[in-house]
Amino acid sequence: MFVTYVLLICAILTEVTATSLLPRTAGFTQPWPTVAVLASYALSFFLLAQVVKTLPIGIAYAIWAGLGTLAVLAIGVSVLHQSLTAWQFGGVLLVIVGVVLINLGGKVH
Repeated sequence: MFVTYVLLICAILTEVTATSLLPRTAGFTQPWPTVAVLASYALSFFLLAQVVKTLPIGIAYAIWAGLGTLAVLAIGVSVLHQSLTAWQFGGVLLVIVGVVLINLGGKVH
């Protein structure tokens, strides 16, 4: 199961990389950033497909989407200097709580 979670973290990191690079593609008109984005998304989905062989899709996707969203938001605020309102911060907290509750809910068959 440890390997599954390592693969899931790798899937999240590659998805976050792809999403963070999207602005550099300039609407997919810049070739190298576009290739990097598409390759990163492809690798991310490949890794996620490996994860769901052993982890239920609902749990895997909740973790993938939740942590990915948080990571992209953190990059947007810290690296891309995007602003974050109090309401948006509250929404981020709800995402964190949701991912934690899903994982505390126990094993799903």
